[in-house]
Amino acid sequence: MENIALAPYAWSLVLAGAVVVLSVVPLGAGRSKADFSMADLAAPRAMFERLPAWGKRAAWAHQNSFEAFGLHAPACLLCLVAGPNSPIASDAITMAAAWIHPALRLVYICAYVGNVPPLRGMCWAGGLLCTGLLYVGGLRALLAG
Repeated sequence: MENIALAPYAWSLVLAGAVVVLSVVPLGAGRSKADFSMADLAAPRAMFERLPAWGKRAAWAHQNSFEAFGLHAPACLLCLVAGPNSPIASDAITMAAAWIHPALRLVYICAYVGNVPPLRGMCWAGGLLCTGLLYVGGLRALLAG
């Protein structure tokens, strides 16, 4: 039952992965506006210039989602490896960062596609800060262990 203390880190990993998958939705909508056909499967990146402006931003947001997940996933795993008896299991700031990151990434995608640069920038920076907090918390927990 003590593993329940690590649930925020596992959920953050799962939800961050779900955000990457959900980032396909606006990209698919953009491709449909660009008359995507089965012939485009031969070179899907070649149709980029046919996308509407918001569709191009959707493509960039989708690509950035993979980059963000590539940084965030190891941070979550580091916290999970630290274990339920480590300081990470009760660190409210690190737990909050784990929950907040996927939400910020979801808002980031909406702000990117919707062309709201200040909100997009704040969400990007906030998500990066949350990931950094997870790395710091996980490393401190391992070193204290």
